Amino acid sequence: QVQLVETGGGSVQPGGSLRLSCTIFGHGYSSNCIGWFRQAPGKEREGVAAIDTPRGITFYADSLKGRFNISQDDAKSTVYLQMNRLKPEDTDMYYCAAKSYCKRGPQGGPADADFVYWGQGIQVTVYS
Repeated sequence: QVQLVETGGGSVQPGGSLRLSCTIFGHGYSSNCIGWFRQAPGKEREGVAAIDTPRGITFYADSLKGRFNISQDDAKSTVYLQMNRLKPEDTDMYYCAAKSYCKRGPQGGPADADFVYWGQGIQVTVYS
C-alpha cells in the first residue's frame, strides 16, 4: 500500500514560483514512477511531469518544459515539482500519483492510465 501526501500549494502572483512536495509512504515497486497531474473543474486531467525514481529519468508536458522541474530526495521519500514563471492558466488542483512504471503520454507528460495511488490534491492559484 502506498500513500501520497502533497504539500506546498498556495497563491502566487504571475511570474512567481511555488514548489510542491509529494511525500511517499510505503515506497516500493508500486511507486517506481511518480507523476504530477493537474485538473480544473470541467477540464481534462493533464499530465505535468513524471520521474522514474530508481533511474532518475524525467519527462514533462511539452507545453511546460523549461518552467517546471521534477526532482526527488530519496532520503526524505519525497518528489518535488518546482514551478517557475507561473501564469494564471497554471491555476489548478495538482495531484501526485504513483505506479510501477512510467509511460509518456502524447503531450509529453505522463499518461495517467494505470496510476494506482493518488494523493488528495493541492490547490495552486496564480492571480493577477
